Amino acid sequence: MYQQFFGLREDPFRVNPDPRYLYLTPSTQEALASLAYGIHNRYGIILMTGEVGTGKTTLLHALLDGLRQARAVTAFIFNTRLSVGGLFDCLMTDFGIACESNTKSEKVSRLNHWLLDRFRAGQTAVLIVDEAQNLSVAVLEEIRLLTNLETSTEKLLQIVLSGQPELEEKLKCTQLRQLRQRITIRCQTAALSAEETQGYIVKRLFIAGAEGQPIFSPEAMESVYTYSQGIPRVINILCEHALIHAFADQTRSVSAAHVAAVAKDFDLDRAASDTSPSSRKYQRNPGDWDANRGMLGDTGLSSSPTSVPARGGESEQ
Repeated sequence: MYQQFFGLREDPFRVNPDPRYLYLTPSTQEALASLAYGIHNRYGIILMTGEVGTGKTTLLHALLDGLRQARAVTAFIFNTRLSVGGLFDCLMTDFGIACESNTKSEKVSRLNHWLLDRFRAGQTAVLIVDEAQNLSVAVLEEIRLLTNLETSTEKLLQIVLSGQPELEEKLKCTQLRQLRQRITIRCQTAALSAEETQGYIVKRLFIAGAEGQPIFSPEAMESVYTYSQGIPRVINILCEHALIHAFADQTRSVSAAHVAAVAKDFDLDRAASDTSPSSRKYQRNPGDWDANRGMLGDTGLSSSPTSVPARGGESEQ
């Protein structure tokens, strides 16, 4: 296992959304603070968007950890290819609400009573939907109707919709005009800068147990940024496989050449062909992998954000 070779306790670049590995950039801090602020103040619907691989799911899991520490009750939906009936099944199951009836009206009634009980107990109920760009218009409209569950002063259910930029486009359709108007806070995730990419790599290695001499050379980290363009998911892929390449070579330091070789393997060198660092003619011997195969055994919530996010739905055009 390369982990032992590099003195690591675990794989630092797994693509799982482990909140321990959340790297807080100013952009990420603002997004997390906006989510926490909207939920704390019971604003109703909060929208978070970002390109593929920019850490939305990891951020949501960090938010979930904070919510649970704050004794909030949560439902998390990640299978967004569901029907309206499936939406309510997920809600009732995640919230632990028993309902023998299969009718939507009865489920809504039970959910409303349950939310009122939570409200009286001082608890916040939160529905988080990941990959929300895949939801049908009918399901999105049903989510809007859930915001009608309220007291005279408070929304009983706080809703976070997270998705790719296509979600913003979907929300512009006429059928979702009312949902769009009920979005009170918007936030975004973004790609990392070159400096943030270096910090991201160093932090993940540190959490995984790296000590002493840096594992990635400065040139290697520059190469990672060049090929990944700061997208965390791509950074993880490059770093994970660059470690494997370095281990196969039995070298303690990952070089820019290792990163370039991985980029070529994953066809990432084309996108960065104009700016990619030289691979220094690094070529892997086809027998290297077989020769080394024997050695190869995969935040709390704040009531106020760092900057108060802008509120209000999108105006009609």
